[in-house]
Amino acid sequence: MSEAVEVTVAERFEELYGAEPEGVWAAPGRVNLIGEHTDYNDGFVMPFALPHTTVAAVSRRTDGRLRLHSDDVEGGVVELSLDGLTPEADRAWTAYPSGVVWALREAGHTAVTGADIHLTSTVPTGAGLSSSAALEVVVALALNDLFSLGLKGWQLARLCQRAENVYVGAPTGIMDQTASACCEAGHALFLDTRDLSQRQIPFDLAAEGMRLLVVDTQVKHSHSEGEYGKRRAGCEKGAALLGVDALRDIAYDELDAALDRLGDEEEVRRLVRHIVTENHRVERVVSLLESGETRAIGPVLVEGHASLRDDFRISCPELDLVVDTALTAGALGARMTGGGFGGSAIVLIDATDTDTITKAIQEAFAAAGFTAPRVFAAVPSAGARRVS
Repeated sequence: MSEAVEVTVAERFEELYGAEPEGVWAAPGRVNLIGEHTDYNDGFVMPFALPHTTVAAVSRRTDGRLRLHSDDVEGGVVELSLDGLTPEADRAWTAYPSGVVWALREAGHTAVTGADIHLTSTVPTGAGLSSSAALEVVVALALNDLFSLGLKGWQLARLCQRAENVYVGAPTGIMDQTASACCEAGHALFLDTRDLSQRQIPFDLAAEGMRLLVVDTQVKHSHSEGEYGKRRAGCEKGAALLGVDALRDIAYDELDAALDRLGDEEEVRRLVRHIVTENHRVERVVSLLESGETRAIGPVLVEGHASLRDDFRISCPELDLVVDTALTAGALGARMTGGGFGGSAIVLIDATDTDTITKAIQEAFAAAGFTAPRVFAAVPSAGARRVS
C-alpha cells in the first residue's frame, strides 16, 4: 500500500470523526492457486495474498458504540450499539465489520468496548478474490492491536470465519480469512484446514520468466446465496453416507470404492469426486513447486477447472471462455478461482505472452457479447499488517 493511500485514509478518518486515528491497518484479498471448496471439507488449500487491500483507520471507544464508514459504499457514518449486535440483524455491508466485533466479544474479549472505523478498499468485490475476508481481517487485526487481545493470525481468522458464517450467514470455509491474515510475500500458503497447520511455499514466478494473470469476468456472485450452501450440504451428506467426519478422510486411492458405495446418489458422487481429487491436486502442486517444477503445475490447474465445471458445476460461460481461450492462445494452465458462479479465473503464462493472451481473452469476450473483463497480474504479497 502506498504512503499516499495511508495518509488519505487517515485524513478522511479525521474529517469523519474529528480526530486522528490511533492507527492504520491493511489486509489483502487473495487468489487461490489450487484447492477449491476443500476448506469446509477439512481439506487442503493453497492461496496467496494479492497486493490489493482493504485499509482501515481505527480508534478505540469506551462507550459501547461502533461507528463505521466506508468510502466504497454510499452513505454516511453508521452508528451501532455493541449490545445490539445480533446475528442476522444486519444485512447491509456493515454486517462484516460489526460481525467481527460480535464474534470477538462472544468469544470473551469484552475488552473491546467500541471503535470508530473508516474503510477503503482496492479488492474487487464479487470477483472471488475475498473482499469480505479482507474487510473482516483488517477490522479484527486493528481491534486485536488496539485492545491488546494477544490473538495470533490463525485465531483472528477463526473468529472472522465465525462472523461470516453465523453473523453474516455465509457458509464459507476458513481459507479466505487465513490467507488474508497469514500469507507472506513471495509465497503461496499450503494450509491444512483441519488443524490449521501451515507451510509457506516459495512462489516467485517472475524469477522463472512466468506470470499469473487474474481475469475478473465482471460476473458478480454472492457466497450467501443458495447454490454455495447447496454444495456444502451435499458434501456433508456425502461424508455422512460414507461414514467419515469429512470428505478429507477419503484417500485418493480409495475414491473408486467410495463412489461405488454411494450407489445412485449421482449428485453426491460428483461432489465427492471433486473434493477428493482436488485435495490430491493440491498435494501435487506443492510437490511440484518444492521440486522446482513450476511449469508443470499448469496441467494440474486445467484439471481443477474441469472438475469444478463438470463435477462441482459452479463455472459459467464467461469463466469457461477465459480458460479455453487462454489455453488456445498458449497459456501453461488456467482455471476458475474462488467460490464460483462468476468471479475470476487465473491463467499461468510465460511472461513474454502477456499481451498476446490478454488480447485474445479480451477479443473473445467482445465477440461473445460479454462485459469486458478486468485483467491484471497477481503478485504474491504480504498478509494483514499494521501500516502506521
